[in-house]
Amino acid sequence: MFYKLTKEQHEQMIEEIQYFFSSERDEELSEFAAERVLAFIKESIAPHFYNMAVSDAKIVIEQQMMSMEEEILTLERPIKR
Repeated sequence: MFYKLTKEQHEQMIEEIQYFFSSERDEELSEFAAERVLAFIKESIAPHFYNMAVSDAKIVIEQQMMSMEEEILTLERPIKR
């Protein structure tokens, strides 16, 4: 899956990865190493979160469609015989 990040987003993520390793693991991570971690996350982990978000969006849209259908049905007028 291809994630299109702006240069600013990419740089911020690299900095956040470096900060995480520094503060949580007491390791100084080079920019290259942080890039590899980011690439791993994008390729292996992010698709799981992306798919969950798509599934959540699908549920919300289905609920909205059901609600719209109910609203449309309230517009029907009785037919006299």
